Amino acid sequence: MRQLLLLFTLFSFVSIQAQEEEVLEKPTIIVADSLYREDQFYFGFTYNTLQNRPASLDQTKFSTGFSAGFLRDMPVNKTRTIALATGVGFTYNNYLQNLNITPTGQSNTYSLFASDADYSKNRFSQLSIDVPLEFRWRTSTYQSYKFWRIYGGVKFSYVLYDHYVSTVDNVTTKINNNTDFNKFQYGIYLATGYNTFNIYAYYGLNSLFKSAAISNEKIKMNALNLGLVFYIL
Repeated sequence: MRQLLLLFTLFSFVSIQAQEEEVLEKPTIIVADSLYREDQFYFGFTYNTLQNRPASLDQTKFSTGFSAGFLRDMPVNKTRTIALATGVGFTYNNYLQNLNITPTGQSNTYSLFASDADYSKNRFSQLSIDVPLEFRWRTSTYQSYKFWRIYGGVKFSYVLYDHYVSTVDNVTTKINNNTDFNKFQYGIYLATGYNTFNIYAYYGLNSLFKSAAISNEKIKMNALNLGLVFYIL
């Protein structure tokens, strides 16, 4: 009887030990989040051009721009490859050209520098706050942050600060917050690429100026900005 009891106890111990080892050997299962969002910080660099320029208005040097902000992702399908996005950002654009702006009392006079004019500096720049409304298509999954994307939409901007500076014959002219600029600007844009690096294009749908004219010809220039945009999760 004692031998049977000893064998039963030993068998029970071995069985429990085997079960514990089997539990320990089971791999840990990590459940991936299928409700992921592509919320992203972005920053970009652009080459800025002026479209619909008056005759003889030239961009004399390389004009650049910089933008940065945050976008909130809102997927609209089950696979989360199609989404809408909106957010807020800031853009600084610089335009080097031969448009001469001269302050005259409470207003400004506009003309063009001659090709042989002796000026060492002539540019205007704008700092804007942006609100983009974006449609998104991508090949992303919750397991990978590397994917193809096509993002595009409309960007609304409000100019917080603008600055004009010109140096002619060692005489410098500066104008801040020119009321002839269009404070409210909007345009369409497209960003496409793979992973972090993406080609970016923006086309302004309204004029940079609202009330400026050269010899009674209204200035209707708008912006075309081309460059790269980078997305960071």
